[in-house]
Amino acid sequence: MAVSTVHLDVVSAEERLFSGDVRSIQVTAIEGEMGILPKHTPLLTALQPGMIRLVTAAGEEELFYVAGGIMEVQPDVVTILSDTAVRGGDLDEAAIEKSIQEARDAIQHSAPDMSYAEAAAELARAVAQLRVLQQLKKRKGK
Repeated sequence: MAVSTVHLDVVSAEERLFSGDVRSIQVTAIEGEMGILPKHTPLLTALQPGMIRLVTAAGEEELFYVAGGIMEVQPDVVTILSDTAVRGGDLDEAAIEKSIQEARDAIQHSAPDMSYAEAAAELARAVAQLRVLQQLKKRKGK
């Protein structure tokens, strides 16, 4: 029996990161965590900074980080557009840790070059990236 799939495109401002058939997609939408399967009801939603988890037609799991964006779902095609999207394996843990520390410092000390809202947003993005890395490490540990 053939595995049911949906075509997925993940596109950033710089490049198309993924284009292919997948069994399932998990994203962090404005409404919360969301799972998309083939033949899903049409939907247009904003995405929070977070992880995209997909299972390819071959059954392999891939992880991506998006800094927000939009997702359009049609029964046979899903498109995710984000200004910033990165393959999970391309994330730099040291840079993420540095961003977290800088954002925390800016929040605590009201840095003149960064407002509280900007610092909080940067902290949320960095923590979301760190979660993607943690999921990758968990998966490799299995």
